[in-house]
Amino acid sequence: MNEDLKVNGSGPPRDYLDAGAAVNVSAAVSSQGPVAEPKPELVVNPWDIVLCTSGTLISCENAIVVLIIFHNPSLRAPMFLLIGSLALADLLAGIGLIINFVFAYLLQSEATKLATTGLIVASFSASVCSLLAITVDRYLSLYYALTYHSERTVTFTYVMLIMLWGTSICLGLLPVLGWNCLRDESTCSVVRPLTKNNAAILSISFLFMFAFMLQLYVQICKIVMRHAHQIALQHHFLATSHYVTTRKGVSTLAIILGTFAACWMPFTLYSLIADYTYPSIYTYATLLPATYNSIINPVIYAFRNQEIQKALCLICCGCVPSSLSQRARSPSDV
Repeated sequence: MNEDLKVNGSGPPRDYLDAGAAVNVSAAVSSQGPVAEPKPELVVNPWDIVLCTSGTLISCENAIVVLIIFHNPSLRAPMFLLIGSLALADLLAGIGLIINFVFAYLLQSEATKLATTGLIVASFSASVCSLLAITVDRYLSLYYALTYHSERTVTFTYVMLIMLWGTSICLGLLPVLGWNCLRDESTCSVVRPLTKNNAAILSISFLFMFAFMLQLYVQICKIVMRHAHQIALQHHFLATSHYVTTRKGVSTLAIILGTFAACWMPFTLYSLIADYTYPSIYTYATLLPATYNSIINPVIYAFRNQEIQKALCLICCGCVPSSLSQRARSPSDV
């Protein structure tokens, strides 16, 4: 289309114009002023539309969780602080995806590209680190059940929050402070303007955190199975009841860890082996599932929580269902 516009705008060759026509053309141009060349049409990548839509859904969903935790003083336990940190990180990630779409097509500049990339890197890093912190908190709540509800646990939670957000902000500032490939295209990763080394560090860090989370969840499974067995013996439950409770707990942990791996592992491995020369469709196809993790997180960690369900029911209908208020927590609810 652009080539056609250029050809049509340039007119026929001068050799075919006679003297009279040349005079007429020059007179017309002088009377009408300079002729503006038609601008090329703005073509929007469908993948960018999908990412922007995903960011909108992420923002709306996690904004609900943030507001619920922020406006309920009763939700100030370490567990809810970490869930709030996860929701805030995912909320910023969704906003970053929306801003990136707007700036990419309406306000194109190096400064906006670096700023939006830094926001997305920092927010997704904080999201993954918050998931790791939640895993650590769940392990400690089971392993140190008697001393978990103490001031020491609250202090440790605040230390984790400061560390994870400080680390995430530093990772997000790296492209802004100069570690980018805007001046050297050959150093670009699959996500411009991140360098190949920057993407490799992020990917390797994710693999280490995933391995640590896997180890912690294995230990949590062992503790859940032991607790379920002890409760079954104390209440003289049947073996089938113990089996069902244990299976439910293990299945819950498998869903949590499996969802996390399925969302982030494709993009992580692709970032390690690919560079800017690879087709961009592969980057979109692996990055999109990673954004889905921020959509699933509120469902797994927030909306399944009994206290958050009560707060949400109070906001929506002004009451708490009796079935929800009388439900007891089982060893499988981890």
